[in-house]
Amino acid sequence: MNPTHINEPLAVLLDRELTSRYGPIVSNDNLRLVLGYSSMEAFRQAVSRKTIPIPVFEIENRRGKFALVKDVAAWLAAQRERALSDDIAIMNAAETPAAGSTIKSGGD
Repeated sequence: MNPTHINEPLAVLLDRELTSRYGPIVSNDNLRLVLGYSSMEAFRQAVSRKTIPIPVFEIENRRGKFALVKDVAAWLAAQRERALSDDIAIMNAAETPAAGSTIKSGGD
């Protein structure tokens, strides 16, 4: 990624990168890969169960499922943001003394 875009939101950077790679829509195996499904069968099951985390759609006279790169980029950025928030919460919890415990000073 270009360092001049360091202050741009992650979703914008991902959108730009994915669009340059796939165009405005991504489909089939590429869609499976960018969403992190380990196999095409896992992806098909998620579609069947309607547990895909972004809107997917069919295009007339085309095979497979499609999604807008914009939706994929926004979802990926949200996943990373959630992971960072979870990490911060874990670090804060580790730094906070447990309820009922006291902090002892070394000078006693």
